[in-house]
Amino acid sequence: IESCERMSRYGLSLVKSGDGILTHCNAGALATSRYGTALGPLLYGAERGYKFHAYIDETRPLLQGSRLTAYELMSAGIDCTLICDNMAGLVMSQAKIQACFAGCDRANKIGTLSVAVLADYYKIPFYIFCPTSTIDVNCKTGADIVIEERKPEEITSLYFDRQIAPEGINCYNPAFDVTPNSLITAIITEKGIIRRGESIEKIL
Repeated sequence: IESCERMSRYGLSLVKSGDGILTHCNAGALATSRYGTALGPLLYGAERGYKFHAYIDETRPLLQGSRLTAYELMSAGIDCTLICDNMAGLVMSQAKIQACFAGCDRANKIGTLSVAVLADYYKIPFYIFCPTSTIDVNCKTGADIVIEERKPEEITSLYFDRQIAPEGINCYNPAFDVTPNSLITAIITEKGIIRRGESIEKIL
């Protein structure tokens, strides 16, 4: 709980009341505790009078944004709008997003890389929130991270009343992706903020 609160305070220092924040996947209390990680500044800030508008990626194919993040932010009274993952670029182009927040466990939920690429194109800060306990100092590059591949049914039939894809279609369903550090504006931990170009050793 203390770790999440510290991350929330650090994250809140990077945005201002009135900002539009894009979220991807779920990184709130349901995933961690109390304020969560990437949702922390929104929840912590709301308790202190900050007004944000959250744009919530649905987060295909398991819909953690739709099922979990939307529930948590609505329950906290935060103004929010649910969007399909492939709408993020349009919403950014309309100047509705001032920052992107995502969690991390070495890699992050599939689609995080796409958000980071779009944010870089539109010059929007892209922030990763992670406790230092999830930092693997022995992992030299993201290419060393083994990405889990999940069942085709998550794409072809899950959450639909029947299978929507042709029988026998080949599916590729990686659960996570890795975002290059060149696309990350800063990593927020419970021990401080690591900005692009800074060594992680400053907080370890």
